[in-house]
Amino acid sequence: MTTAPRLDVTDRFRELLDRLTEKAIEDYYNPYQRFDWVDHLDEDQWWMSPELLSVAGTAQAEQLDEATLKRLSKWESINFYSLNVHGIRELLMEVVNRIHQPGFEAPSDFFHHFIGEENEHMWFFAEFCLRYGQKIYRPPVVAALGPEPLHEPEVENFLVFARILFFEEMVDHYNMAMGQDDRLCLTIRQVNAIHHQDESRHIAFGRELVAHLYGLMRERVNEDRLREVEAYLKRYIVYSVNSFYNPEVYRDAGIADPLALRAAVLADPARRVAERRVIRKPMAFFRKIGLFTDDTLPVG
Repeated sequence: MTTAPRLDVTDRFRELLDRLTEKAIEDYYNPYQRFDWVDHLDEDQWWMSPELLSVAGTAQAEQLDEATLKRLSKWESINFYSLNVHGIRELLMEVVNRIHQPGFEAPSDFFHHFIGEENEHMWFFAEFCLRYGQKIYRPPVVAALGPEPLHEPEVENFLVFARILFFEEMVDHYNMAMGQDDRLCLTIRQVNAIHHQDESRHIAFGRELVAHLYGLMRERVNEDRLREVEAYLKRYIVYSVNSFYNPEVYRDAGIADPLALRAAVLADPARRVAERRVIRKPMAFFRKIGLFTDDTLPVG
């Protein structure tokens, strides 16, 4: 990784770092003792809020009975936590590569808390998958994203933390809903609520850092490069959203033709509405800082 220019740390950013670091210390918990890992989760219950299922709102969902939808919710739940495992692993590698490196002196202390918390998140998501699903789904293929527009260190650093921020905001949409859903068992509510508690700090930090990094990038690259970065990040958003439509999940749920179901669900306009609810906050943020010139996304 090429060294980036030093962050121009404002008093506001410094105060935010200090406040979030103090909060991380105050809220610290031992994840290995925190959760009520029951021996078995009832198969005849919702494992994910039905409104969050990848088929929600579609004509295909209306053709599935409640038992099938509940079975699907189990495997979509396992897929959701699997995506967290893979996403956290990737973001940890990127943050570790930058801690105490030139250009990242100011946030490095907070990075220690971030790394510790994310490592623990990865553990309890993996524990859930292996304990109740006996598997962690494979990560989605990234080839469709195309090459990253990485030449300048300012672009590389911005994209790393912009992807991290988007991933955290997308996941937090699910966490907030499931952490408060009484239709879900205590274990599932607890995992989601605890993750939301930590992610609220990470998102506050991420927004401030990404805004700083965008300012650095904008000062050093031309408009054409900014549009390349915009196009890449929009492709990443579509790729991330599409990772919820997993044919392996449909197969495990007993769907006869999982690829056909995926194609039909992806083509249903109702899913664009649902997806926009999930990504509303990060999309608005990227427009606010000036990177996104509009709300359009490429077709997945």
